[in-house]
Amino acid sequence: MKQSHSTRRRVLGSTILAMAALPFASLARAFPNRTANYTYEVQRTDEEWRAMLTEDQYAILRGGGTEYAKSSDLWDDYREGRFKCGGCDAHVYSSKWRAELDKGWVFFKHAEPTAVLMDVDDSANYSGMEGAKTTLIEAHCRTCGSHLGHILTVNGQLVHCINGLALKFEPEAA
Repeated sequence: MKQSHSTRRRVLGSTILAMAALPFASLARAFPNRTANYTYEVQRTDEEWRAMLTEDQYAILRGGGTEYAKSSDLWDDYREGRFKCGGCDAHVYSSKWRAELDKGWVFFKHAEPTAVLMDVDDSANYSGMEGAKTTLIEAHCRTCGSHLGHILTVNGQLVHCINGLALKFEPEAA
């Protein structure tokens, strides 16, 4: 897959935010080392990450890439349950906070407390719904640093726009 941030932005632009195509971001970014004063609980070598993730998961979780809209089985699955980080199994989101938006990704109104860290996505800017240039805010796992998606405004709602491949879904027991 090896998609970059620009792939997500082009798709979001056509379906959500009318974004312009943006420069490709490097897959060489290693999230666990990007914040000098923060140590992630789960740390793995690049070889360990590659061995445990599919190529598409690696491109998203470790490279900051994005899946195509509506390509994940989770995008329109509104069953009750927990969503765990695909890199470390930390509980990052809950179905009680799902936002039903027919845009092609998994949307949440909130993350679980202390589960998600935010960071400025300094790779590029995009035009928001009101046309103003805005810097994207990344959402990544507090436990392992894996990229989950972005926090942005969609249909007037501030939401976490998350890649389905960045998550593992655990349905609530019946």
